[in-house]
Amino acid sequence: MMKKFSLLVSLIAFMLFTTNCLAGNGRTHNARWTETKALEWYAHQPWMAGCNYIPATAINQIEMWHKNTFDPKQIDKELTWAEGLGFNTLRVFLSSVVWKNDAQGFKNRMNEFLTICNRHGIRPLFVFFDDCWNKESTYGKQPDPKPGIHNSGWVQDPSFSLRADTTKLYPVLKSYVQDILTTFGKDKRVLLWDLYNEPGNSGYGISSLPLLRKVFQWARECHPSQPITSGIWYYDVPALNAFQLTHSDVISYHCYNDEKEHGALIKFLKMLNRPLVCTEYMARKNNSRFENIMPLLKKEKVVAINWGFVSGKTNTIFAWDTPLPNVKEPALWFHDIFRQDGTPFDKKEVELIKSLTRR
Repeated sequence: MMKKFSLLVSLIAFMLFTTNCLAGNGRTHNARWTETKALEWYAHQPWMAGCNYIPATAINQIEMWHKNTFDPKQIDKELTWAEGLGFNTLRVFLSSVVWKNDAQGFKNRMNEFLTICNRHGIRPLFVFFDDCWNKESTYGKQPDPKPGIHNSGWVQDPSFSLRADTTKLYPVLKSYVQDILTTFGKDKRVLLWDLYNEPGNSGYGISSLPLLRKVFQWARECHPSQPITSGIWYYDVPALNAFQLTHSDVISYHCYNDEKEHGALIKFLKMLNRPLVCTEYMARKNNSRFENIMPLLKKEKVVAINWGFVSGKTNTIFAWDTPLPNVKEPALWFHDIFRQDGTPFDKKEVELIKSLTRR
């Protein structure tokens, strides 16, 4: 999901604007965790590794959580494979659409999902909002995957058409966020909360900042026991980065670059003196692979969460920018680790992952 930019330009813009914000924005931090509290929290965690997770049977967040398509047996089967890799966390997208139509059922399914995770020694982090991919969503039956198209059915949350009328939208989203955080905000099965995925994507730019500000405010009002964050990913709108870095309890980020550029980014982010969580990496075509990135993340004590797990309806074995509608499976998978029968795309990768997660 991360677009390519020059790392040098990115870091310069990043440093200039975030430094100014850090220097002059202290009064807005409110209940943000102190550096000491964040580092103490992290010191009590094992090294965390996992993946962005959606079952192979779901094309998007709605299909994962809808009462008619929630698939606990499939999830349990796949998390058996995750446990076998030594994964102890997952990043999982929620759905305001499902909550709006079936709030209690949605929370019940979240609880069931957490029970399955707990059985496999996994503590997930949940994502509320997302600016990526298709602009509109519906609560009913979801579309079939488009052959060879990466994330052909993934949906933005909230939908584009709802964003113009914030007086109507924001009260609904506030109720959604606070209902979930009131229910699970002190649940020890939850690792942390990722409030907004890639704000500014899909051409939204700076227009995503008001919702980003609001979701942090709504979350803080609930006083969750887990840390909250939103990951930096896009450096052309420095105000988004500045807000994320100065309001997140732990620093999260996306990087689909090679080990040299990824390492440079880690070096810079460590100046902020907070735990680091890489919530997206691993795009083989971009030379962001398990063999060159995962050892780096472990060495630097950064939480390692790659994109993708089981090849399924999301079609993320195909690259973002390379549609292959007539190809069943690319020679080099872009994301994902396993086929639907549990066999790995690359056995050597699986052995490497196991060697790094071995406790």
